[in-house]
Amino acid sequence: METARHTFHQTSVIAALLDGVLDGDTTVGTLRERGDFGLGTFDALDGEMVLLDGTCFRLREDGSAEEATDAARTPFAVVTRFVAHRELEVTAPTTRAELTARIDATLGSTNYLYAVRVDGTFSRVRVRAVAAQQHPYPRLDEVTEHESIAEFADAEGTVVGFRTPAFERGVSVPGYHAHFLGADRTGGGHIQDYVLDRGRVAVCIGTDLHLELPRTAAFAGADLDPDDLDSRVTAAES
Repeated sequence: METARHTFHQTSVIAALLDGVLDGDTTVGTLRERGDFGLGTFDALDGEMVLLDGTCFRLREDGSAEEATDAARTPFAVVTRFVAHRELEVTAPTTRAELTARIDATLGSTNYLYAVRVDGTFSRVRVRAVAAQQHPYPRLDEVTEHESIAEFADAEGTVVGFRTPAFERGVSVPGYHAHFLGADRTGGGHIQDYVLDRGRVAVCIGTDLHLELPRTAAFAGADLDPDDLDSRVTAAES
């Protein structure tokens, strides 16, 4: 596979969230300088993040969404300037598992980074979000045991997601990690499942990763390679 070089920018690593490193030193304004498409979370896990068409949104635990300020900070985010290198159409009801399998079949290699945008009409979208945490912070997988679930029916909107190679274990979430934002920009969350009735899928191929690590005592002292890392990621993202 040959493609032009394209950079994804990442703030911190998923292993840090899993060890309770939830304070960030990167602002939304900085993220918007680096990309117009992305996802992440906010300080203290105070909402899920979607960056779409250059605007950043905070997705609350009740399923609502609001625009985030440039001063808001993040302990984990991935952003890029989205370029549609590949596209495909969906014309019949398709589950999340079916769609990701179809996307995988078009990639040619699972060793690169991929940003995936899905615009369409969904008969069902199931999302989750967690409440803001207090010091001393728990681990991410402990927080998600108490997550709030919201469902959207017959909804138009956008899936903002990334497909990460398996070798990035601990750096990001291997496989697909995606958030949903409704077309009216008033609701969304971290995707658990969906059924896409019809829509367009665009894939942006990333060849370069710029990783920025937090300059904090919490990150410096974190255990980023625990023996149960894989099970923590699964528990947090499932």
